Order: sequence, then structure tokens, then C-alpha cells
Amino acid sequence: MELLRRLYAPDHMLKPAQKQQEKYDTKEFYKSFVKVAWPATMESVLLGLVNFIDSIMVSTVGTDAVAAVGLTSQPRFIFYAVFFALNIGVTAIVSRRKGENDRESANKTLAQALSLCMILGIVLVGTAIYFAEPLLRFSGAEDDTIGMATSYFRITMIGMLCTSISLLINAAQRGSGNTRISMTTNMTANIVNCCFNALLINGLFFFPKLGVTGAAIATMLGNMTSCAMSIYSVSHPDRFLHLRPSSLFKFKRKDLSLICKISSSAAIEQVFMRFGFFIVAKMVAELGTTDFATHTICMSIVNLSFCFGDGLGVAASSLVGQNLGKRRPDYSIIYGKTAQRIGFCIAVLLILLFTLGGELLINLFMSKGEENAELIVNTGVKILFILAAITPAQISQVIYSGCVRGAGDTTYAAVVSLVCIALVRPTMTYLMCYVLPFGVIGAWVAMSIDQYLRLLFMLIRFSGGKWAKVKV
Repeated sequence: MELLRRLYAPDHMLKPAQKQQEKYDTKEFYKSFVKVAWPATMESVLLGLVNFIDSIMVSTVGTDAVAAVGLTSQPRFIFYAVFFALNIGVTAIVSRRKGENDRESANKTLAQALSLCMILGIVLVGTAIYFAEPLLRFSGAEDDTIGMATSYFRITMIGMLCTSISLLINAAQRGSGNTRISMTTNMTANIVNCCFNALLINGLFFFPKLGVTGAAIATMLGNMTSCAMSIYSVSHPDRFLHLRPSSLFKFKRKDLSLICKISSSAAIEQVFMRFGFFIVAKMVAELGTTDFATHTICMSIVNLSFCFGDGLGVAASSLVGQNLGKRRPDYSIIYGKTAQRIGFCIAVLLILLFTLGGELLINLFMSKGEENAELIVNTGVKILFILAAITPAQISQVIYSGCVRGAGDTTYAAVVSLVCIALVRPTMTYLMCYVLPFGVIGAWVAMSIDQYLRLLFMLIRFSGGKWAKVKV
């Protein structure tokens, strides 16, 4: 018990030189963290569950459909990288302004970023739709998947414009500490997505049976719902974040410069990440449709562990930025470590799920009479044992990364992504999949090396404390 108390008590999370007061109330810190964290974590986990269920629904069409949808993931995320980077900058700035109680500057940041987001969205969506087929061919799509993949990609990219607006507004809301609005928005959108999945994939009632195309339309409708609700959330003049339509597209160099300064490093990080993930996905796709379907199924499952870390990381990022704005770096450190401690407990439960329930999870994606089902299940169960070993590192590194980004220290995160995701992971994937005889399982061994290396780098940075001195 004494060991647990020392591990989880805020008094023991700080070095003597970092303390700004004599005693820290354990109950108060965990209570205030959970207040912000539970909506963000619930939102992230529910989103992961919806994607999980979405994949199961698509699997009723066949493993070719699962592979086709999986092929679109990394190309879509390459286009999303720009918006993810912008969102990181917005969260960092708004959280700092919230801590400083500077409502006017926070709303200027939102208006400037949203204007930039809409311009970029139109350009990127047009580009993605025009180059859809050659991009997916390059990603590894073959004749048995290219038709479904192209249809799914083009429709979901139309929804990207709505999603980019929703994500940016929600990023600002999280920065202000209002994680419930983002949770409500995404939960509603996910319900819309699931309902139309059920209606359009297999043609329930009077709706047409559209298969993968139906799944894409359902996703787009969910995106549109999320966008409408997000815009409504900033329409109230009495709230901390209030968007005036008249403030859009009136760019000011000072505000835009700060957004670009923080987001540019995050953009570089996202490019490295997406490039690495894209190359890995391409290498796995070239192993064959069955191997890639297995990989895609396991990626749907691994997203569950990522979602817990992401939700806790979002909460930690918001609280880190707010308390740095209040000149309380000691509180920022405590909240970051509190998130990691909670994340470790969740990791233990997920390890049990992946090791004891692996076969059950994989079988959820198998339809009756599925060709190669036994091979997919056997390989998938082995991968889930590797995933169990990855989970503690994945959750912890996502949380520490959120803390560092929330402080505005995006340059360091970009360098880590370059080394681990863009260089180490693709190299190790090639060695494990093609040089050594591990096949698709080798890609997951490479992932474990990447995750633990990123955890090491992020832990060193967080413990060093330089992130707390970044000016925003």
C-alpha cells in the first residue's frame, strides 16, 4: 500500500525544486482531472467502438471489403494531417489563453484557424477526389479491391470538409476545458453513422443494399451531423468560445503567425507520422489481401487501446496548457503524471482482454463461410498477444505526447515522429516482413519497437521539464 501511495500521490510526483507549495491534495487533483478527462476519454473510446463496430458491419460484405476500407485509411489520414496539426496549435493556444482568462484572444484564434481550415479543406478535398484511384493503386489496392476502395475514399473525403471544421472547433473547446461538448457532438454523429451503416450496408427495410459505398455514405452523414453541432456550440455569446461570422476570413498577421508557429512543427510531425504509417500499410498490403485483412482487423482492435490514451492525453493537454497559463508548472506536471497513472491501470485491463479474449474479438469480424477464416483467426490471435505487450507503452506515450504538445513543445514531438515512425518503424517492418520470415506478424513486432522507443523519448522530455518553459 505504501508503494502505491508513493506512486499515485501528487506529493511524490514532483522533485523538491519543482514544488510551489508544501502539500498537494491527492483527492482534489484526481477529482479535477477526472472531471475533464471522463468526457474526453468517453468520447475517444466511443469513437473507437463505433469504428470497431463499423469494421464489423463492413466485414459482413467479406474480407475483401475489410481490406478495401483499410486501404483508404492511411491516404485519408495523410490529408487529415494538416488539420490535426492545426488542431494541436489551436488547443495549445486556447488552453493557455483560458489560463490567462483572455477570452478575446482565444476567440480570435478560433476565427483565424477556422478560416484557414475551410480554405485548406476545399483545396485538399478536391485534390483527394481527383487523384483517388492512382493514390489507392500506389497504396497497394489491387483489382479485387480498387473499385470498393475508390468509392469509399471519394465519398468519405467529401465528408472531410465537414469533419475538419468539427475537429477544429472541438479542439478549441477542449483547450478551454469544455470536453463535454466535444463528447456530445461526436456521440451523436457516431449514432447517426451506426444507424445508417445498418440501413445502407445490407439494405434494411426500404433502403438500398450499397455495401462499402453505404458505409461511406453513413460516415459522411455522421460527419455532417458533427459539423452542425460543433458550429452550434460556439454560437452562444455567453460562453467562453463564441464565433462571430463577421470575424471569419479577416486574417491578422499576429494571430495567424502564432497559429502557424505552433502548428507548423505539428504539421511536420503529422507528415512524418502519416508517411511512416502509409509506407508500413503499403508494405503489409503487398503481402496479399488475406494478410492485409488480418492486419486491418487487428488495427481496428488496437484503436481501442489508443482511444483510452488519446482521451487521457487530450485532458492532460488541456490542463497542462491552462496551468502553464496560470504560472503553475507544478500543477501541469502533476496532471500529466496523474493521467499516466490512470492510463497504466486501464492498460492492465486491456492486456487481460487481448490475451484472454483474442479469439473472440477476431471472430467478430468473420462472416459464415469466409474463405481463409481459420488462417485470419490464428494469425490475429498471435498479433493480439503482441498488442498486449504494446498497450502499456502505447497509452503512456500518447499521454506524455499530449502533455508536451499542450505546452506548445511541438518541435520535439516532430523530431520523435521523424526518428521513430518515419525511419525506424518502416525499416523494421521491411526487415521483419520481407528479410526475416515473420510476414504480417513482423509488422506488429516493428510496431512494438516503435511504441517503446517513442515512450522512452517522450518520458525523457517530460521528465526534463523543458516543455514547461515554451512561450505561447
